[in-house]
Order: sequence, then C-alpha cells, then structure tokens
Amino acid sequence: MPARPPTPKGRRTEAAFLDAARKVFAEQGYFNAKISDIAREAGKSPGSFYNYYENKEELLQALLEQFSVEVLETSFEAQGDDPMEGIRAAVRAYWTTYRKYLAEMVGVFQMSMTDEAFAQRWREHRAIGIRVVRAGIRNAERSGYRVGAAPGLLASAIVSVLEAFCWVWMVSGGDTDVDAPDDEAAIETLSLLWYRAVYHREPER
Repeated sequence: MPARPPTPKGRRTEAAFLDAARKVFAEQGYFNAKISDIAREAGKSPGSFYNYYENKEELLQALLEQFSVEVLETSFEAQGDDPMEGIRAAVRAYWTTYRKYLAEMVGVFQMSMTDEAFAQRWREHRAIGIRVVRAGIRNAERSGYRVGAAPGLLASAIVSVLEAFCWVWMVSGGDTDVDAPDDEAAIETLSLLWYRAVYHREPER
C-alpha cells in the first residue's frame, strides 16, 4: 500500500476516495466500477488515486476494515450486564452495518470467491468477530453455563449464521415461502438463536 500523506488534506482526500467508492460500488457494482469513475465522483484525478491505493482491491480492503471497526465500536457502545441485551446490541450492530455496507459486502464475497489472497484477508476479518464471540462464550462458561460445544467452533457457527442470514435477506432475495422480516424481526431472531446456543442451560449450582 502506498505511503499516505500524514496531513489533514491527505486524510480528507483519502476519505473522499472511500466515500466515492461506496457510492460508485452501490450504483455500478464492485466489478463494474472503474478507478476513473471513483476518482471522478471524488472530484480528484485518477492519478491521485494511486497515492493512496495500488488498485481497486486494496480500496475494497480498506472499506472492509471500516466495516469491521464500525461493527465492533457500535456493538461495544451498547454493552451492559444483561447477556441478552449485549447479544442483541451486537446483532443490531452487525445487521445495520451490513446493510449500510451492502455493496461492499457483495464485492468482498465476489473477490473471496476468485482471489485466494483476498479470501485470506476476509478470513482474518472473520477471525476478529469469532474472537469476540468466543470471549462471550467463555464468560458464560465461567458464570456456570454449560455450553456443551467447543467455544471456537460455536463462535464460528454464530458468525457464519449472521453472515448467511444477512446475505439471504439483503442480497439473494430471501427464502421461498418465508415472509421477509423487517429489521427488528431479523435482529430478534438472530439474537435468540445466539442467546439460546450459549445460554440454553442453567448455571450449575
């Protein structure tokens, strides 16, 4: 990745490219978007793009990082002592941020299917979420709940359910003979699945 100018103007220019990319990806799709389109939307020259990113894939990676940071920050802001409320806050953060970054998430999925290096980066970002979920599972176990599954595998399954559910209802048109959920129904359904997977047995006395 090119060294980025550590100046307010440089940071504003980089932010302009990121915002422009999000708009162009949403309008044209990731694969159809061109660097010249992104530069035009940002009000910059195509040549200046390469002061910040080597290619479009690197820009998508930066947006993936934004997505992950936003999910974590939004989730942790709403954490409390009630496990169900904490889970609901995490699900709400993931669901709403996925919708916000929908065009980018489609691009990430497409790239991960065609580029092994990008697929590895996607796994690394998944690992962040898995570590957070696994920490919650271990906290439940320390509180006496008998989870009954390997924490890492269960965390992987929970993250996978979140990803797949978002994809089915936001990208692929939903499931046949199932009414499309509104945001609150989707968040509550995912929250109950997560909560019951971890807290389905009372603490040992």
